[in-house]
Amino acid sequence: MTSPVQTWLGADGLKLRFNRFSWVLRVNPKRIYRIMKQNQLLLTKAMPRCNDKTHEGQVIVPESNQRWCSDGFEIKCWSGEKVRVIFSLDCCDREVISYLATTSGISSDMVCDVLVESMENRFGHINHLPHTIEWLTDNGSCYIAKATRQFAKTLGFEICTTPIRSPQSNGMAEAFVKTFKRDYVYLNDLPDAITVMNALPQWMDDYNCNHPHSGLKMKSPREFLAMKLAS
Repeated sequence: MTSPVQTWLGADGLKLRFNRFSWVLRVNPKRIYRIMKQNQLLLTKAMPRCNDKTHEGQVIVPESNQRWCSDGFEIKCWSGEKVRVIFSLDCCDREVISYLATTSGISSDMVCDVLVESMENRFGHINHLPHTIEWLTDNGSCYIAKATRQFAKTLGFEICTTPIRSPQSNGMAEAFVKTFKRDYVYLNDLPDAITVMNALPQWMDDYNCNHPHSGLKMKSPREFLAMKLAS
C-alpha cells in the first residue's frame, strides 16, 4: 500500500513485482489517481504566499522607478569555472541598475545587497524608498526566501513573482540575459572566472551607455534617461 504523501505518479511507479513467478502486475495510473482522489490522498496545491502579488500581463511600465525586475544567469568559462550574475533592471528605461557576480550560488544575501545598491543608485543613500516600487522576479529560492521578502518589504518594495512555470512573465529580464550573452559574453574571451568578473563592469557600462533598444527609439538606457530628464 502506498504512503499518503506519495503522488499518484509515484504510486504508479511502485508496481507489485513477484520475482518468484517472473511476472509484473501493471496498474492503470488513471485508476490510481481516481482512487487516491476519492480517499483524499493527493498532495494539495501550494497556496500563494500571503501579501505577495503574482504578476500577470505586461512587464513594461510607462515611467522609470515604477517596476524593477531581477534575474540571474550563468557564464561558463573555458577553465570549467562558472560565474553567476544577479542583476536588477528598470522595466521602463532598461538600465541595469545594479548587479553582483559570484563563483558560488546566488544567495538571499546577494539579492538583498542588489536591492540596497539599486535603491542607492537611483535615490542616493536612503533607508526607505520615496515611493513604492514593484520588485518582479521568478520563484527562485533566493528570491522567495523569507529573509529576502521581509527585507524587501522593509525597504518599501512591493513583491511581485511570476506564476509557477511561467518565466516569460519576467520577459524583460529574460530578454536582457539573451542580449547580454549574445553581444558581450559570446563575443569575448572567457578563460577563467577572474577574467570574466573583471570584464563585467565594462560590459555592463557599455550596455547601459551604448546598447540601442527598439523600445527606447533605438537609444541606449542612459541616452533614454537623459532625454527624459531634458524633456
